Amino acid sequence: MSQANHMNQTNQVGRTQAVLVTGASGGIGRAISVAFAAAGWSVGVHYHRNKSGAEDTLRQVAAAGGAGALYQADIHEPHAVQQMVEASCRLVPAPSVFVCNAGIGGSSLVLKQREEDWLEILGTNLTGTFHCLRAMAPPLLARGSGSIVVMGSYAGFHGSIGQAAYAASKAGLLGLVHTAAQEWGPGNVRVNLLLPGWQKTNLSEEAMPVGDNWTGHALGRPPSREEVAKTVLHLAQLLDVSGQVWNCDSRNL
Repeated sequence: MSQANHMNQTNQVGRTQAVLVTGASGGIGRAISVAFAAAGWSVGVHYHRNKSGAEDTLRQVAAAGGAGALYQADIHEPHAVQQMVEASCRLVPAPSVFVCNAGIGGSSLVLKQREEDWLEILGTNLTGTFHCLRAMAPPLLARGSGSIVVMGSYAGFHGSIGQAAYAASKAGLLGLVHTAAQEWGPGNVRVNLLLPGWQKTNLSEEAMPVGDNWTGHALGRPPSREEVAKTVLHLAQLLDVSGQVWNCDSRNL
């Protein structure tokens, strides 16, 4: 069983708000981390295997004027996630916002889908997020407020050819978020789902539309990564919004 290791903490003196971002070693997670840092937040940067990528994210957090720390954890392991959250909550300030961004992709037609790959994708994207939510909610409920933003996908609403496991895992997040929002709303903890649209990352590069082939997008383009990150920051701070789905591109849900 892997453990969550708190390491490489930068100076957090004077910081009044903190966030923990899972899957922050690259791509969308890095952009989210930098957006929070630029707004003056302390940022917990989580990674699983890509330590060098996480260290690069932490450097960019510092360059944006933020402070933060690195956390290693395998979100398949509930004990590792619990250790990570507890370590982050021992800092001052403790996180008032958690962003569940960690996830993996995969490409296979339903009739060719290998069961081991199916289990790995659902185990990371859905069950891993469940582990995170179960660890993150108690400290927020104890303080009487807080926000959790879960990164979903348009594919979870409409499916996508060759993406059965990924789409199924992201569809499951919809029910999970809606349920958590109802259960934790009386404790003033908000839980929302955000759809980032097509973003060019290691997970999506092979499947992304090419050129001007953005069928179904009213604006004929995907959203910028920076705009998605700023939307996460904005949504996390809305005090009266919970159990909602925010779509960052111009497709109809």
